[in-house]
Amino acid sequence: MISTVRNSFVRIALLLGVATLAACGPAKKSVFPPSVTLQEVTARPGGVWHLTLRVRNNSYAGMSFEAFQGTLQVGNLAGVLLDAKVDQDIPSFAADVAKIDLLPTPDMSKALAELAAKGSSGSLPYAIEGTITALPEQEKKPRTFEVHGRNWLSPVPGIPDTYRSP
Repeated sequence: MISTVRNSFVRIALLLGVATLAACGPAKKSVFPPSVTLQEVTARPGGVWHLTLRVRNNSYAGMSFEAFQGTLQVGNLAGVLLDAKVDQDIPSFAADVAKIDLLPTPDMSKALAELAAKGSSGSLPYAIEGTITALPEQEKKPRTFEVHGRNWLSPVPGIPDTYRSP
C-alpha cells in the first residue's frame, strides 16, 4: 500500500513538472554579439572608397540589423567615422554585407596607394570599432552591441584599386 501511494505521488509530481515546463513557452534562443569586418575596399575615381562591411550574426536567433556607427582605422593612422544603414535580416550563424562610401583622409589614400605599389605581396592592417544596433527575434526592443574587427587588406590580383580582407 505504501508503494502504491509513493508511485501515485511520483506520477503526480512528474505530471505537474511537465505541465509547468510546458506552460513556460518556447525557450529563448541565446543571443551573442555580432561581428563587423571589412570585406572589400574599392578606391574609386575622385578619391572615394567604396567599402563592403561583412556583418556576421553569431547568435542562435535571427536578428534584424539596423545601423552601424563607428570608426575605421587603416594602419597606424587616425580613424574616420563610419555610419552605415544596414537594414538586413540575418539568420542565425549567417552573414550578409552592407555597403558604404567613404571619403578617406589623404594619409589613408597614400597608404592604400603604397600598398598597391607593393603588388600582391603587401598587406595593410585595419581596425573597425563601433556599435551595431539589432533586434533579436523573440525580443521587443533593439539592442546595441559593441563590435571590434581587426584584420589585413591585400590587393586583389587582376582587379585594380580593389583590396580584400582574408
